[in-house]
Amino acid sequence: MYDKVNWPERYDPKTSAIYALNDIDVKAPPEVVWKLLVDAENWSSYFPAEDQVKILSGDPELALGTKYSRVTVGFPMSLSVTEFEPFSRLSWETVVDSDETGSSAYHGWVITPTDDGCHVLTEETQQGLFFLEELGHKHPGALYRYHQDWVERLARAAEAEVANRPV
Repeated sequence: MYDKVNWPERYDPKTSAIYALNDIDVKAPPEVVWKLLVDAENWSSYFPAEDQVKILSGDPELALGTKYSRVTVGFPMSLSVTEFEPFSRLSWETVVDSDETGSSAYHGWVITPTDDGCHVLTEETQQGLFFLEELGHKHPGALYRYHQDWVERLARAAEAEVANRPV
């Protein structure tokens, strides 16, 4: 059995308006997947939808406490990395910049080594009126589909990197 995200109490899936879980087996070691995840400003190299990510602290990669911004499906967001265990766990909290209702989200990644590479699991919960309206009512299932596309592209990118390594 694979580990799940370590949820802060306020983001527990049992009490969240919106929840998505996506996972995939990747034929690449955890270190390769990890490098792609923490290199947030270059997510668009394998996932074009994430082409507006900016690390605000000046760091080259995500780390514990890193603050960064991104525009996701047209909405500017502010994020902070809340969990960072190299090669295994990465989580962040998100607020929508223009939202006055206090909506927020929590997104976590768990990477588990396997015999053939690793298993990648991502989960997200969303709280508040903004997310309920945008993803619950206007676009039901969109969070799941977005993350499924992300994990599939992440897997392909990691596997391609391993395949292109010199022998």
